Amino acid sequence: MKLQILGCYAATPRTLTNPTSQVLEIRNHLFLIDCGEGTQVQLRKNKIRFSRINHIFISHLHGDHFFGLPGLISTFRLLGRDKELNVYGPKGIKEAITLLMKLGDSWTNYQLVFHELKEKRPVLIYEDDKVTVETIPLDHRVYTNGFLFREKPSDRKLNVEAVGKYNIDKAYFRNIKSGNDVILDDGTLVPNEVLTFDPVAPKSYAYCSDTAYRPELVPQITGVDVLYHESTFLETEAHLSGKTKHATAKEAAAIAKAANVGTLILGHYSTRYKSIDLFKEEATEIFPEVELADDGKVFNL
Repeated sequence: MKLQILGCYAATPRTLTNPTSQVLEIRNHLFLIDCGEGTQVQLRKNKIRFSRINHIFISHLHGDHFFGLPGLISTFRLLGRDKELNVYGPKGIKEAITLLMKLGDSWTNYQLVFHELKEKRPVLIYEDDKVTVETIPLDHRVYTNGFLFREKPSDRKLNVEAVGKYNIDKAYFRNIKSGNDVILDDGTLVPNEVLTFDPVAPKSYAYCSDTAYRPELVPQITGVDVLYHESTFLETEAHLSGKTKHATAKEAAAIAKAANVGTLILGHYSTRYKSIDLFKEEATEIFPEVELADDGKVFNL
């Protein structure tokens, strides 16, 4: 599982920083999470193939999280895309995007499928044989969701030496990797744990941006491997977090600690601060495993 940060700063694009967008690579999927202005330029800079993006998740309809989407959809068309594109986002996103396409007479030549969200509880919005994605209800000035990505358990790993010892035919390998025992021709039962190794533990990633401090999300994200949580402000500006429905680095760390996550990644920084290192200093006073997102940074999870 790999996370590439395309942009992680609040509000407006600048010459050296970009608004929110990131790409999560998980079990051969490439999921685009939020699409702030300039996302497609960042995709090119980071050498991410446009053709691999089939699912886009938009947290909310503030410009720094979706103004890049109309341009990206248009570019897909110009590149001759013919694969279906799925967009998951708040109710209203379809109207916003299709109005622009209508006014510009630039309908896509590929199927564009909108999955509009309005539930205020966690909802499973994507599932295949490898991955699930569900919403994480957040607390912001408009309807907002985070997203929880979970790998499904992999097959068990075959112990080649053990199956050779028992002279087991290859025809049984698939059942063995699925967790089944084997009965030999003489009636001997060979337990699965003798023939296999445990698979790599499935990983999970929770994306929470933008939101005020919200302890209610802790039960849903408890134990996740990696949590990305917004940290727009430091405690010195905590008085602004209530007005704007954002969180401080300290509050993000409190959520990570309460949820017992593996690693906390901070992002969505206000550009009023001279150094993002200040966010890590504040958060590590509460939770030790803190990383800082930054434009172009890659996390191998």
